Amino acid sequence: MILSQLPVHRLRPGAVLMLVTAIFLSACAPRPEATRAPDPALAHYAAVEDNGFLIPEVHPGYATPHNRRQSVAWTGGEAPGTIVVDPWARWLYLVEEGGTATRYGIAVGREGKGFRGNAVISRKEEWPFWQPTANMIRTEPEVYAQFAAGMEGGLDNPLGARALYLYRGGKDTKFRIHGTSNASTIGRKTSAGCIRLFNQDAIDLYTRVPTGTRVVVRTPEESLAIEGAFVEVENGYLVPAGSPEAEAFLKRQAELPPETVPSAS
Repeated sequence: MILSQLPVHRLRPGAVLMLVTAIFLSACAPRPEATRAPDPALAHYAAVEDNGFLIPEVHPGYATPHNRRQSVAWTGGEAPGTIVVDPWARWLYLVEEGGTATRYGIAVGREGKGFRGNAVISRKEEWPFWQPTANMIRTEPEVYAQFAAGMEGGLDNPLGARALYLYRGGKDTKFRIHGTSNASTIGRKTSAGCIRLFNQDAIDLYTRVPTGTRVVVRTPEESLAIEGAFVEVENGYLVPAGSPEAEAFLKRQAELPPETVPSAS
């Protein structure tokens, strides 16, 4: 049909005004915001129900690219099935077949409190019972004395959803690879010595390693040779040395006034 052949309907002046007003308002109305597609890299960190506990999602601000679980190329000498912990780069690797590994972001012990050497996973627990060691109570009684009797598994338990117990020579080292409900610690140097993962990652690792799994902890020299150097910035995270973030941090540090050291009396 040709448009010129359509019947013409005349509108009253009031109707014309109403029509123009409606068109104007619709043009000025705010458009609905487009729904942001979820980041596939964060899919591992959605909320999940596990054994009656609802594990909350990991905030994207904590699941940084450095901290996220991901498959990476593996060129190390360790055999598939080995766990390799690099506390200096704050990564844990599960070596796999075919020259790959799954890498997890971790939190490590504060200065002087990290695990060193090699071990074997001789025990695994879901939602484990936790009890501070005698040394923890002695050195930080204000933190740990109240928990001397221990704590049942749960979201408030420091060991989180899963724990892998490290043994050496058949004896418990008192160090663990475990989950945490405090996602803000991952990627930082904040633990009492154990190796922490996001709860979602602790569950994933738990399902993939049997008892008897060998655990290797890198030395500072090995980490530097394999991963390169890192710089710890103000928020406690690591950035690669020489990166724009590292250079900006070093510049800020250089601009700070020198600390005043009190003279000896």
